[in-house]
Amino acid sequence: MDMKITSIPPDVSGVSADKARLLQRTAADRSSGVTEKQRQQAKKVSQDFEGLFVGMMMKSMRATVGKDTLTGGGHGEDVYRSMLDQQYADASVKRGGGLGLAKLIEKDIIRQESRKTVRTVDTKE
Repeated sequence: MDMKITSIPPDVSGVSADKARLLQRTAADRSSGVTEKQRQQAKKVSQDFEGLFVGMMMKSMRATVGKDTLTGGGHGEDVYRSMLDQQYADASVKRGGGLGLAKLIEKDIIRQESRKTVRTVDTKE
């Protein structure tokens, strides 16, 4: 008698993976004491900061490049270029590009917030 043992492959569909991630995040939130709203706020603040930083870098870069004689220059062009550079910086950060500072800052903010909740619990006991 020939017996074969067949194994059923685990369900690796996107739905199962999403559920697993949600469960992991929920468990991490409970252990760290950080709510989803706080996570979203940390993400927004960190992206805004990186956008500001990249915008300042682009402004410094523009200062090293000579003036464009084709468009005539002037105060209006300086204002437009500044606003355009800031939009470029914000767009690159929102897409997940940028320099990668936003993710590091977000993790640090979440770590600090989780410490605050742990300290408040410890001092009350």
